[in-house]
Amino acid sequence: MARIGAAHGVRGAVKLWTFTEDPLAVKTYGPLTTKDGARQFEVTHAREAKGHLVATLKGIATREEAERLNGVELYIARDKLPATDENEYYHADLIGLAAVTSANEPLGQVIAIHNFGAGDIIEIAPAQGATMLLPFTNAVVPSVDLKGGRVVIELPDEVDGDDDPSSAGI
Repeated sequence: MARIGAAHGVRGAVKLWTFTEDPLAVKTYGPLTTKDGARQFEVTHAREAKGHLVATLKGIATREEAERLNGVELYIARDKLPATDENEYYHADLIGLAAVTSANEPLGQVIAIHNFGAGDIIEIAPAQGATMLLPFTNAVVPSVDLKGGRVVIELPDEVDGDDDPSSAGI
């Protein structure tokens, strides 16, 4: 749902990067938890800033407490999220799906969707070898078939004019 960033001010506020369509929606889901479920945080106040929110979390009252939360990722149970429309999905729905080429050749399994600030990245683990990190765009991932349990991946035929697939950078 969100990632806590640096402290903001001296009264325990934090920068908060949300992964929701409406950034302020994080206030409506109730308590958010850490991935392991060990800690809960409730967003009591939030306002929009440039590219993030400035948020106050229940029980966090000092800058020092806020600084210790930098980098903490916040989650919510899947059943608390709104239902998706047809042809819509949450990134979590893709984890575990088979990744195949447009010719239906197996590439591996989707193990994560990342966002390091420049856009979504899909991570695919092949049966053997290193994982592939590819941009999650319509050109690279033209279709997702949840019922069929697969995502289609369009691999570049040629990178930098080199026909050697080992230099494809994937």
